Amino acid sequence: MFHGDFTLTSGKRASFYVDLRKVSLDHRVAPLIGQVMLDLIADVPGVSAVGGLTMGADPIATAILHQGAARGAVLDAFVVRKEPKDHGRGRQVEGPELAGKRVIVVEDTSTTGGSPLKAIEALEKVGAEIAGVAVVVDRSTGAREVIEGAGYPYLAALDLTDLGLA
Repeated sequence: MFHGDFTLTSGKRASFYVDLRKVSLDHRVAPLIGQVMLDLIADVPGVSAVGGLTMGADPIATAILHQGAARGAVLDAFVVRKEPKDHGRGRQVEGPELAGKRVIVVEDTSTTGGSPLKAIEALEKVGAEIAGVAVVVDRSTGAREVIEGAGYPYLAALDLTDLGLA
């Protein structure tokens, strides 16, 4: 965690920055994140895949995929681009075919809920069924209310109290 004056993805200002890529891309911590997130989503029935908006979601989804495989779970991962590609197949959602599949949208940390909702919009266009949103750290700044207000379950592994920031 870093203290200072930061502009978040949402455009909001913050006096601290929780840089989860420092831990989600660390060989010692990524497996733990995968285990914690697997436990967090364990009671959500019928989930086929996890992923979200690149880049924050990518290492989280990969950690879940690998830890799921280690436990014998059949969970794929996907990536949602911010915009559809302007070449090749022009896809915005990369990975397995998700039409008719139940998916969990994951995120490293969420402030406003904007990134998961952007991912959900792209996923619904390809026919995925959104089973919920799961974040590693909820900043307690309204993301839960926005996601739940849009009709999706919201799960968080940690919040600011857990990090000693509340």
